[in-house]
This record gives sequence, C-alpha cells and structure tokens, in this order.
Amino acid sequence: MAPPRFIGLTGRPLSLAVSIVATTGFLLFGYDQGVMSGIIAAPAFTDLFTATKGNSTMQGFVTAIYEIGCLFGAIFILAFGDFLGRRRAIMMGGSIMILGVIIQVTAERTATPLAQFIIGRTITGVGNGINTSTIPTYQAECSKTSNRGLLICIEGGIIAFGTLIAYWVDYGANLVWRFPIAFQIIFAVVLVIPLIWLPESPRWLLTRGRDAEGEIVIAALRGLETDSKECQLQKQIILDSIAASGYAGRKGTPLKAVFTNGKPQHFRRMMLGVSSQIMQQVGGCNAVIYYFPILFEQSIGQSPQISLLLGGVNMIVYSIFATVSWFIIERAGRRKLFLWGTVGQCLSMVLVFSCLIPGTEAAAKGAAVGLFTYIASFGATWLPLPWLYPAEINPIKTRQKANALSTCSNWLFNFLIVMITPIMVANIGWGTYLFFAVVNACFLPIIYYTYPETKQRSLEEIDIIFAKGWLEGRGEGGSGKLGVWKGDRYVRAARELPFLTDEDVEVEARRQGLVQDGEGGEGLRVRSVRDKEEEGLVV
Repeated sequence: MAPPRFIGLTGRPLSLAVSIVATTGFLLFGYDQGVMSGIIAAPAFTDLFTATKGNSTMQGFVTAIYEIGCLFGAIFILAFGDFLGRRRAIMMGGSIMILGVIIQVTAERTATPLAQFIIGRTITGVGNGINTSTIPTYQAECSKTSNRGLLICIEGGIIAFGTLIAYWVDYGANLVWRFPIAFQIIFAVVLVIPLIWLPESPRWLLTRGRDAEGEIVIAALRGLETDSKECQLQKQIILDSIAASGYAGRKGTPLKAVFTNGKPQHFRRMMLGVSSQIMQQVGGCNAVIYYFPILFEQSIGQSPQISLLLGGVNMIVYSIFATVSWFIIERAGRRKLFLWGTVGQCLSMVLVFSCLIPGTEAAAKGAAVGLFTYIASFGATWLPLPWLYPAEINPIKTRQKANALSTCSNWLFNFLIVMITPIMVANIGWGTYLFFAVVNACFLPIIYYTYPETKQRSLEEIDIIFAKGWLEGRGEGGSGKLGVWKGDRYVRAARELPFLTDEDVEVEARRQGLVQDGEGGEGLRVRSVRDKEEEGLVV
C-alpha cells in the first residue's frame, strides 16, 4: 500500500506545501501591519481622509482600529475555532481579509470615505485575527518535532519580510494610497486557494473522533503507509494526549477547561503563551515598526522623504535579523533567545532616550542607531518566539482556545501601544523610550523563573514536563497545591527530563499517570476521579 497523498504530494513535499501556505499567511500579516506606516501621513491619503491631516490621535485611531478587528477575529476563534478546524478557519480568515481590502480601496470622496475606510480596515483585521490565532497551531500540529521550532520561527520571521515589502511599496507608490493596500490581495489568494486541497491537522481530526481521517493525514505528512508501526504509534500517542487532557470523547473543549491546572496545567500553560504575546507588544516593537518614519521626523528631526527612506532601510535590517532565529532556535532554545532579545531591546531603548535628552542633532544620530539595534534585537528573537511558544506549550485539547487567548492579548496590547505611541512622543518625547526600557527590564525575571525550555521536545513530551513539575511540587508541599508563580519547578522539570523517543513518551506518560494502563480501546482513556478532582482552578 502506497502512502496517502494530498494534491499529489506526500511526506516532505506535502509538509513543505503546508509550510509555504502557513508562511504566506504571516507574510500577509506583516504586509498589512506595515502598509499604513508609509501612507498614513502621505498627501494623497490625507487629501481624501482630511480628518487625519496633522492629527496624531486620528492617525493613531485609523492605524490601530485594525488591531480591534484582529481582536474580534481572535475572539471568534476562541468561540468557534474547535468547531471549524484549522483549515477552514484559515480559509475563512483569508477570504474576510480580501473583502476588507476591497471595502478600503473603493472609498470615494462623494460618500463618507473615512468611515468606509475604517470599516474595511476593521474587517481586514478580523480576517487577520482569525489567521494569526490558527496558523501557528496548524503548523505545529502538522510538523515533526525536529523542525517544528524552525518552521514556526520562519512564519514569525516572515512577518518582517511582509513589513519590508509594505515599506518599499509605500515608498515607490508615494503618490497613491490604493495600490499599496490592494496589493495584499495577492498574498490572500495564495493563502486561501491551496487550502482547498491541503489536509486538515491530524490532531484536530483525532480530537473530533475522526480517527480514520487523522490516520491518513499522519501517514501522508510522514510519507508512511497507514498501517505502518510508526504511523500507528504516532496516532496512539496523540490519542493518549487527548485522554490525558481529561476531555476525551468530547468534540469540543469548554472554555472553563483552559482555567484548570492539575497534571495538565492548562491555566499555567495558557498564561505562559499570553504573557509572551503581551510582553512582545509592551516591549515597544510596534511603536517602532508602525511609526518609524514619524519617530524620525518628530524625535530626530529628519525630512518626511528621508524618514520614509530610513524606514525602508530599517525594515531591511529587520528582515535580515529575522532570519537569525531560523538557524539557532533548536540550538539556543526558546529561553535563551527570549532573554538575549530582552537585554538587546532594553539596552537599545536606553541608547535612544539617553541620546535624545541633549536635544542636539549630533546626539539624535545616536538615537537612530538605537532604533536600528532595537529592531535587530526584536527581529531575531521577540518577533517569532511569541507565535511559536503558545502553539507548542499548550496541550492538544486546549491548544486552539489557549492560542486564541494569547492572540487576543497580542491584539489588545497592540492596539494600546499603537494608539498611545504618537501621543507619548508628542507629549513626553524621550520619556517614551525610557518607559519602554524599564518595561523590557521587567521581563527578565519573569522569563528566567517561569518559562520552561521546549526545544527538541514533541508536543506530547511537553505534557510530561508539566505533569512532572506538578507532581514534584505536590511531593514537596504535601498538599498538592502549587502557587501560580512557582514556575521554577517546571523550568527545572524541563531541564532534567531527558529527551524521549516516541516509545519512551508512551512509557513516561503512564509513569506520570497521564494515561492509565489497560483502559481505552480507541485511545479514549478515562483518568481516575481523583485526577479530575485535582484539576481545580489555579492549583
């Protein structure tokens, strides 16, 4: 029997096709994130949307309303993502983005152009919120352990290339505004059309009880026959992981499950993903990405044309450094990159604000260097990692909802930062960068003490790490209760647990009590009543 095929592909070529489509979704995300920076203050734009001319608050609102749309898209996935599945959700997100773009570019002076533009931008944001809540999960669930981190880091890093394309399209089309916005339809079409024929996530299929279909997808992605030993072992490991979540046999996971702990540590794992997305935003990344040309004009005193040109150069630096994580993510690991990036961002913001204090043109050039080093540090670390970490740190049954919650936090704080940055720059000047320097410094103890390392771990191994940490804490304290911030036990568990083979995962899952021997039949193993009682709120 030959391995199953989708669109004529199996094994590595099929996995590559899934990765290309997933990456295109984040290229679209990066483009849409950067496209407004070059046109928001352009004469062609402000002549039609007169309320934005010279009004930093309205400029911030028109730019940031996109994030509100993204937030609504993430909330939609939180409610309906488990029902839709990964593939259909991404197709829906891409189609909604196309609709939003059409509404934006058809705004005319004869009607109410600003209102139409805002509605279109919000709708585009809804589509992107759906995509960013779903694509990392889809990629993680279709990838091998050996390249999962690389593939999702490529997704995250490609955001920079999308923003780079947007900056230079803006620069080349500075007399018009419709073309840069309409251009993103190309990426959306490339995202949506191939998904008609690509496979659904095997893990989602198995959670829905569609075991035969899940088995076919596992075999196709790995280039195996469906009855091969490796395929059947992978299927059983996933089914055991579903059973360990405590919600085996249910086609949907209730939202309240995300707020339980016990051995699976759903709540802690959700909060790790949420915190990484929040820290990405409040660290100041979009204060630099969205408003780089404006920051150069207002803070450093360059002309609009030079500022836009320097913004394009900055995006080249951003894109180059965004590829760094591709080569070191599985060597250095997640924790080290988080810590290195935080130090780099903090020191860069220190350089920026200290060089702006004197108020001289010569000193301001040092601030420009700081903005460049900030975007280099961010691109190499904090750009991809918050998209990777939630997708892999959360267990299979709560992964979609927990990832949607982390994406909700991203867009909520994204909106906040994009909205307040022009106001902060206008009112407190260099104090804006002092604020971001202090905030970055606060990240270091949170990451060091609470973020377990996940490099080279299968998604099911990560379940074992949290069960091990919980059991160790229960043994030390004797009561079974473990405070939310005692994350060092989980950091230690990740450090001490040896890397496991697929066979070892089965054995260790039973040793940790995640699944019970002699139960199941179809992999839907029922855990003891005591284990379920131990999944109370925040234990």
